[in-house]
Formats: sequence, C-alpha cells, structure tokens
Amino acid sequence: MVVQSHKSNNNVHVLVIPYPAQGHISPLIQFAKRLLSKNIKTTFATTHYTVQSITAQNITVEPISDGFDQSGFSQANDVQLFLTSFESNGSKTLSNLILKHQKTSTPITCIVYDSFLPWALDVAKKHGIYGAAFFTNSAAVCNIFCRIHHGLIQFPVDDLPLIVPGLRPLNSRDLPSFIRFPESYPAYMAMKLSQFSNLNLADWTFVNTFQALEGEVVKGLTELFPAKLIGPMVPSYYLDGRIKGDKGYGASLWKPLSEDCINWLETKPSKSVAYVSFGSMVSLTLEQMEEIAWGLKQSEVNFLWVLRESEQGKLPKGFKELIKEKGIIVTWCNQLELLAHDAVGCFVTHCGWNSTLESLSLGVPVVCLPQWADQLPDAKFLEEIWEVGVRPKEDENGVVKRGEFIESLKVVMKGEKSEVIRRNVRGWKKLAREAVSEGGSSDKNINDFVDQLMKKDRNGNLSGY
Repeated sequence: MVVQSHKSNNNVHVLVIPYPAQGHISPLIQFAKRLLSKNIKTTFATTHYTVQSITAQNITVEPISDGFDQSGFSQANDVQLFLTSFESNGSKTLSNLILKHQKTSTPITCIVYDSFLPWALDVAKKHGIYGAAFFTNSAAVCNIFCRIHHGLIQFPVDDLPLIVPGLRPLNSRDLPSFIRFPESYPAYMAMKLSQFSNLNLADWTFVNTFQALEGEVVKGLTELFPAKLIGPMVPSYYLDGRIKGDKGYGASLWKPLSEDCINWLETKPSKSVAYVSFGSMVSLTLEQMEEIAWGLKQSEVNFLWVLRESEQGKLPKGFKELIKEKGIIVTWCNQLELLAHDAVGCFVTHCGWNSTLESLSLGVPVVCLPQWADQLPDAKFLEEIWEVGVRPKEDENGVVKRGEFIESLKVVMKGEKSEVIRRNVRGWKKLAREAVSEGGSSDKNINDFVDQLMKKDRNGNLSGY
C-alpha cells in the first residue's frame, strides 16, 4: 500500500466493525484500507459467519458473535430476534476483544462502528476508548431519519410533500419505505432511529458521501450533528489509485463469476450492454421479475443480469434459453470490474447507496428501479438532482411495466438525452475522484481524523477537535 505523509504511531489502533451485510461490510472495509494506507494499525471485526468472506490483504480480521455463528441472519430468520441477539452477544464478545488487545503493545484506542450498531459505542465508552459512528447511507437519508428521531418531523408522515432542510420536497414515491409504509417494517424502522440514540456521545461521525455531491444536504444535517464526509468508499483503483492493488473490496458473501462476465463483455461493442443488478438483499415480486425479463428481451440492447440463485426461480420458464447471445445471467460478480468495462452503457440498478456511489465514481448512467428502504430517495437524487439517469413510472400496484422499462433504456442508452446524462455522470466521476485524492475534501477529513488520534495527550483526551 502507498503510505501517506503521516508518521507511524504505534500507539494508535483502530477497530472497525460493520453490520454483517454485504452493503455494510464493503464501505467499512474500504475505510479500514484507507486508514491502513495512512499507516494506522487497523483491525476489522465482523461476525463469525461473515469472517470467511473477508479476503482483503493486509487486514487483520477478528470475529465477534451475533449469537448465530453458523449461518448469521438466515439462522435467526427474524429481524428482531437477530438484532436483539447481536446486541447481547456482540457487546460481550466485543468487550472481550478489547480486553484481549489491552494485554498487547497495541491496545485498541478507537472503534469505528457501523451506525446500525449503537451498542458498540456504549462498549467503547465503557472501556474508556474513542468511538466514531460510520453511516453507510447518504447524507440525505441521515437528515430525514435524524429529524424523525428528534421529533422535528412528525411520524407517521401525514403531510406531503415532506419538507426537509437541504432537500427538495419529497413525495410519497421518494420516501424511504420504512417511512412510506410505517406498519411494514417496524424492526427496521426502530433500527434506523436507534442510530441516533447515543450519537451525541460519539467522538466523530462519518458519512459515506462527498462534499460536491451532497454539500447542500449537509448544511441541513450539520444542524443536528457534526458530520464528516469521507466518501466515496470505493476501491482506490477506480478513483485516486493511491492504494496499490486495491481493485476490489476484498469481501464477498457470494462467489463472483467475474471471468465469465468479462469474457462475454469482450464480445460486445462499446456502450452496448445494460448491466442489471438489484444488489444483495432485494427480492423482486414475480410480476416485476417478469416485466424486467421481457423488457430486456424485447429491448434493442444486450444485457448482463446479476441475479442471485435464490431469485432465478422467478424467471419466466425457458427464459435463459430464449435470450441466447443477447444476454447472460450470472449469480454474482465483481460489480466494479463490470461497471468499468467499456462495453457497459448503463446500469439498471435498485439504487442502493453503494451501487449509487459506484455508478457515479465510474461514470455509468443509470436506469433506476428502487424497491425498498433508502433506495427510493437515492433514485430521486440520481434522476432529478444529479441528472445521471431515468426512473420509469410504476403502475397503480407499484410495478414498472416492460414498456416503461424499455423506454427508459432507450432514453439512457440511445436517446437525445443520453449525451446530456453521460456528460453529467462524467462530471460526477471527476468530482468523486477529486474528493478522495490527496488534498480532496474527503481525504482531508480522513487525515484530520488520523491527526487527532495521534494528538492524544497523556490523559487520553483529544486535543483541538
């Protein structure tokens, strides 16, 4: 790894802890790499079940327990049961991990914890060490949920459009599903609000975004807490290139079939392929799956569709045989490698925040098909604010029909508007790279964090922060 100008400080040891899901592990392990590249001893702690998924080099990995060590969440099969067990077992095993390192020459001095795990901050404070919250979603989403937590936005939301400082008015289709359908996801909604339960005790609060992208939003957010923007947490190879060999996150809960994908893309013309992926958690309805499948088949574009094995049973009968050379369906891949390929002309995405940052960082236009959670406001920003794609309209049942989908593909890949969209996304690619490059806004915030950790006085207090 390329080492920055910081002098080595063997007294600083940062422990990074993600929520054990692919979309949370990826940005937090990337942050760990950034700290390592700045000569900070960094350990990555994740659950027993997800430890096996970590392949990143030079990162020390330690296990903690969620109480379901064999299969993780699927073993619990209940959101509230899993979260309760993780807090109980995670707190105990995290505390034991801290005590173990206290007996070494490099005790843990700071915990960077996923904001979904506020109990990790309680453990840190119990042991007298620093705690930094890490939000894996956008600043806009932080702004919305934090205001609900503080009673600044009435919940359930009755008056629309919703007016939030720093954001454009939000209509029903723009709201996170936990807010739009408050009875549907009570455990997840409680988890989203719990992120702010003890945030005032955190020594730092990081958000995986960057100043040029969400600067206006952050003005509203900083009324609530001092957010430091450190993103995009995308492997360095695709941005500033300052971390040698950093071409992937180094963490995957599924086996990627990237070689098959690249070989297929090599046979296709430049910007002719629609890359389709709905991430690691989305489960499409049978009707929506069929509309997307037939829309791709009837469109004039080639397509590469990443579809988890558990979802492939929803495909129309005989669909794989029908698409022949026009399309390919695989279970998982290295998404960054595909987005960077010249053959890819657009990204049909669920608008998860990691995928959003990756599309912007690699300069790929999008067709937005958000399904739940924070994906809905992300889609609004992609289409209306950053103007890098199109979101097709849903019918009265919330389904995007194939005709709407095909038209959106045409607009992004071949229509008159496509050049404007491509120009916009190239601009965001440049700004994303600048943010994490030496002296960029996010790089400065990470450097400030490192410097403050290294300026501890003898009493263990932080100076000048």
